[in-house]
Amino acid sequence: MNTYSSLIEAIEGLKREGYVEDFNLRYGCISCRDGALEIPPDEFHIDAVHRFDVDSDPADQSVLYAISSEKHGVKGVLVNSYGVYADPQTDEMIRKLHY
Repeated sequence: MNTYSSLIEAIEGLKREGYVEDFNLRYGCISCRDGALEIPPDEFHIDAVHRFDVDSDPADQSVLYAISSEKHGVKGVLVNSYGVYADPQTDEMIRKLHY
């Protein structure tokens, strides 16, 4: 995986590498395709993590996860804030994974 200087650059780069799905967090799983595909933690892997710090605006601090599921044949990204803006459910899901 590459090193990226911005969140946008990372998302675009990962899309070129086949991470085309936009994952969303749901209770107990991640989903994509407008909720049509739900994947529990034991059926996906975090392939890479990219953290971005923007000193000028704490709201722009984020973590980008490159995620794949061999079982479902999908690759995509999940974006989460960190610090005071973090989604606690996302952190809970990430802790459940074997990265």
